[in-house]
Amino acid sequence: MLVYPSSIDLSSRTLRFLAGQLSARQAEIGSRWRRLPAGRQALLVLAHLRCGDTYAQLAAGFNIGIATVYRYIREAVDVLAALAPSLSEAMTTIRKKAFVILDGTLLPIDRIAADTPYYSGKHKRHGMNVQVLTDPAGRLLWASPALPGSTHDLTAARQHGIIDALAAADLKCWADKAYQGACRPVRVPFRGRRLKRWKRRHNTTHAKIRCLGEQAMATLKGWRLLRKLRCSTNRITDIVKAVLVLHHTST
Repeated sequence: MLVYPSSIDLSSRTLRFLAGQLSARQAEIGSRWRRLPAGRQALLVLAHLRCGDTYAQLAAGFNIGIATVYRYIREAVDVLAALAPSLSEAMTTIRKKAFVILDGTLLPIDRIAADTPYYSGKHKRHGMNVQVLTDPAGRLLWASPALPGSTHDLTAARQHGIIDALAAADLKCWADKAYQGACRPVRVPFRGRRLKRWKRRHNTTHAKIRCLGEQAMATLKGWRLLRKLRCSTNRITDIVKAVLVLHHTST
């Protein structure tokens, strides 16, 4: 296999943060020797999460075994996922915003047609449903645990307690038509083809506000591993949490 130098579009601060967390983890468990030091392990993990490099590619690039790559990535993801805020913790920051934008996204996975719980009829593909909260400027604030792709956005929001949390904080929220029926505090556009003029104007204004939430989706999908997940569905929630922590560290 040919090996060549590449780059990762992340700051050195992100690398130092992850390396520090891994060093602390190694000291905690009393790990004496590693094939790679914490800094190199952190670089390997970032290459996997940000660039989507496979275990085989990373094993060849870092001159280690595939099993070692797997263990290093799993360890780092677990360390980062433990640092991710829960919804109640994130609400401390969210309450300071004038309003938030709620939206759902589908993270594609490699599943066969028989895996019906993961098939999204809306997107016509298999995946995992993740709910995202963003600030008025479209910056990513919080991402939910992953649910099977067949889960409706409104059902997922209720299951995660997002609607109740926003209502308790008396915080305005903009969302798309998928959240029709969420009631207060979620604001959705009017449905229908033949709408009155004032309703059409309302929908236009609503869309201009809500579209900023797509920036957070682009931020999330900027981590290329999330564009096509090939791991166990049980690991996807931890991967999303790890990406969220790294994103907040780099901004």
